[in-house]
Amino acid sequence: MFVRAKRRGNRTYLMIVRNERVNGRVKQTVLHSLGRLDVLQQNGELDALLTSAQRFSEESAVLNAHAQGESIVAKIYAIGPSLVFEKLWKNLGVGACLSELAEKRKFEFDVERAVFLTVLHRLFESGSDRQAIRWKEDQCIEGAEALQLHQFYRAMAWLGEELPEAEQAGATPFSPRCVKDKLEEALFARNMDLLTTLDIVFFDTTSIYFEGAGGDALGQYGKSKDHRPDRKQMVVGMVLDNEGRPVCSEVWPGNTTDVKTLLPIVERLRTRFNIGTVCIVADRGMISKATMKTLDETDGVDYILGVRMRNCKEVKEDVLCRGGRYQQVYPKSADPKAPSPLKVKEVRVGNRRYVVCHNKDQAQKDAADREAIIKHLGDQLKGGVKKLVGNKGYRKYLKSVGKARFEVDYDKAEQEVRYDGKWVLRTSTKLSAKDTALKYKQLWMVEDILRTTKRIIDTRPIWHKCDETIRGQVFCSYLALALRVALRERLDLKSWKIEWHDVVRDLGQLQEVAIAVQGKGYVIRTETQGVAGKVAQACGVALPPTLRKA
Repeated sequence: MFVRAKRRGNRTYLMIVRNERVNGRVKQTVLHSLGRLDVLQQNGELDALLTSAQRFSEESAVLNAHAQGESIVAKIYAIGPSLVFEKLWKNLGVGACLSELAEKRKFEFDVERAVFLTVLHRLFESGSDRQAIRWKEDQCIEGAEALQLHQFYRAMAWLGEELPEAEQAGATPFSPRCVKDKLEEALFARNMDLLTTLDIVFFDTTSIYFEGAGGDALGQYGKSKDHRPDRKQMVVGMVLDNEGRPVCSEVWPGNTTDVKTLLPIVERLRTRFNIGTVCIVADRGMISKATMKTLDETDGVDYILGVRMRNCKEVKEDVLCRGGRYQQVYPKSADPKAPSPLKVKEVRVGNRRYVVCHNKDQAQKDAADREAIIKHLGDQLKGGVKKLVGNKGYRKYLKSVGKARFEVDYDKAEQEVRYDGKWVLRTSTKLSAKDTALKYKQLWMVEDILRTTKRIIDTRPIWHKCDETIRGQVFCSYLALALRVALRERLDLKSWKIEWHDVVRDLGQLQEVAIAVQGKGYVIRTETQGVAGKVAQACGVALPPTLRKA
């Protein structure tokens, strides 16, 4: 039954009606006419009727009692994080693949739940496993209630556990195949019909330093991207597909250089995921002469790679000196949200294909910065050069003209003009110059993923002593990123641009409150705040009722 308003002439009348199905069709039966709406509102009878009816509604009575402080609150816990990401976890098949892999080991606890809780904690708060245990006390996560700290450590160690010798085919020279590799492969196989093909992949690395020893083999001194050469570190690599979805993660000793990683990654991708052809996109730090020679001689492998303009003689003395008309990709725009201006041209040297990219705004900035440095150098040289020589940015524009005497190198400054606003790509693909440049610019996806990884691993396993546990911790960050990307895709389908920090804040505020009223237990769900409702809708999550019996 419900109240229906019906208009007759210029009057609105209220009536109580009931829907009934008769011969397959819905028919409304008027049970009682309440009268004119304006009269009922004027004399207060409508409010009195509604108030009186509420006395017979258990839900209204309980909610009113709670609002008036007449209930006993037993517990308050967040439901938003687990509601949304449990759905994505199942949709991607992570839980099913984990449970299948763990089944043979006969663990005395639910490994899948331990990993899910770790991943969920990574998404919403940075912190250690010990902090995750405390965090779960304020969360509603099915099956995770009894998990203990040592079980989290065991789950991480299992994920990073080295596979038997018979299953080491496809391992890189820097790291063995582990349980987490089998999970990545299972997830790829499960979702391959949903993924774009791996015809183009993006690869990049970063370094993460340790406070402690950093494991048995992973913690090594190397070139630190955190500018911490005094600390042992590990190298973390990430491979993304053409849509920005994480495909796999890699963890290597901290002394592994970027130029050594590209070829093993290419071969490992083909072996692990059974793909015939692949085009890898990577930045200039991955290039060496030996790498380029091997890539050119390898069937089924294409590449789009950044080039070190100042270090490559062919680029410096030939490619950048060639004439030719640029093709405009993005024009200069006054719109701050518009892409940066970009134009490209193709240059061939023998059988080698290059794409020169030019950003006019960046060129103007480079020229202005150099001019400011030259002017500052001229002023400072009058007062001594010791502090100038120690500054890398200044040092390249100085030249020695005698014992302990320096002057501004104007020839060097003139040579630098050729690099203003430019970057150069080398490619073996048949993509147009424009498409080649745009694909390379998509490297921001993996760079952003790696920045996010470093934030998530703020968490970084800085005190762990075992390689296995460290690999497991990094893999959980990979899973967290996969869930974030899955959420982003669902929001994009709705054309909803929602910031991640809003998702974290508003899902965290979606709670359930366990209360007791007159000796009976109830659970009240709080109202959705901010973007929580949209996020749940995008993921196909049905929210619990406002009130239910405990």
